[in-house]
Amino acid sequence: MNLEYFIAKRLNGSASYKSNASATIIKIAILAIALSMIMMIIAVGTGLGLQYTIREKVAAFNGHILVSNFDGNNSLETINPISLNQDFYPNFDAVPEVKHVQGVAVKGAFIRSETDFEGVLVKGLGADFDWGNIEEYIIEGRKPDYSGGLNSEMLISSYLANRLNFKLGDKVVVYFNRKSGRLSPLRLDIVGVYESAYQEFDKVFLICNIRHIQRINDWSKDEVGVFEVFIEDFEEITPVTNKVYQNTGSTLQSVSVVQNNPFIYQWIATFDFNIVLIISLLIVIAGLNIIVALIVLILDRTKMIGILKALGSSNWVIRKVFLYNALHLIGLGLLWGNAIGIGLLLLQRWFGFIKLDPVTYYVSEAPVLLDPIKFVLLNLGVIVLCLTMLIVPTIIINRISPIKTMKFE
Repeated sequence: MNLEYFIAKRLNGSASYKSNASATIIKIAILAIALSMIMMIIAVGTGLGLQYTIREKVAAFNGHILVSNFDGNNSLETINPISLNQDFYPNFDAVPEVKHVQGVAVKGAFIRSETDFEGVLVKGLGADFDWGNIEEYIIEGRKPDYSGGLNSEMLISSYLANRLNFKLGDKVVVYFNRKSGRLSPLRLDIVGVYESAYQEFDKVFLICNIRHIQRINDWSKDEVGVFEVFIEDFEEITPVTNKVYQNTGSTLQSVSVVQNNPFIYQWIATFDFNIVLIISLLIVIAGLNIIVALIVLILDRTKMIGILKALGSSNWVIRKVFLYNALHLIGLGLLWGNAIGIGLLLLQRWFGFIKLDPVTYYVSEAPVLLDPIKFVLLNLGVIVLCLTMLIVPTIIINRISPIKTMKFE
């Protein structure tokens, strides 16, 4: 064990080395670091959680990539169908990053209740639909079963159910407009109610068997409106979208969910800047507090510094003594900050006591993402930056003269 580390350990372990003033300043510095760390951990955990939850929720109801006809139709309702007989369906072997492909169809309609009516979009799903993406949002009843033949099972959002006074088990009449101009009524049974807090979807979408859409549009059983493609890693969505485009037919286009919802994804991209800004400000605050504590500690140990210099210790060796001491204080603050910050994130994950407005944030409670790697990097960053900030204040030690400190005593 080297000399400077031994002295620093004695300074941290013995209260007799500390005056009341310096002890108070040190406690305040540790508290400031702990509070800063708590706020940084919460900012990172909730910020990343909100980003992840929103982007995955939007993708869950739309797919990461949409493959559709290159016909200039920008509406959600498909006019010209696509055949299921494609090289990339049902397994997109040419692009290994793709984990699932499903065919869906959307058609405009309106539904009526005893007192009201509402324009809606009806999304038809087939046996290839992966319910794992949206099943968690079903709050009443069960998911419809479209694995067999044609049936009348329907999923409705809680928003539309409340607006039109429908409940689980009700029969709903949906009116479609055929190519001939005639209205085609369809009676569907509500077997489940979903609530995603993704208002753009909840306000307008019903879910039914895709065979109804095919029949009303006079399509065959092997025709769909679009293909929804799901990928393994959202971070790779741009290059994977390009790969999907290159491996589909010349008459098909591939558009990512980011391109279809630019405002949502531009908005959540700003979270990164906000997180960095919060972390930067909090590190500065924590650093200033530890600088003050270090300066007070140095001034309180003037006699000790003079003795060490008289015994032949260099300025840098003595400076390292106080940097070790500061590292100990930073470590205590980080220990408490991590424990409390991660504890609060776990409580939020389990109990969801922080609520959000779903109209604004697409979620009803603040989501949490616990990323150990990012938390470790955050701690290392705080340690490195704080110690770097502390090198300059220790220059005071260079100006302390052994003769003056002895004479003063």
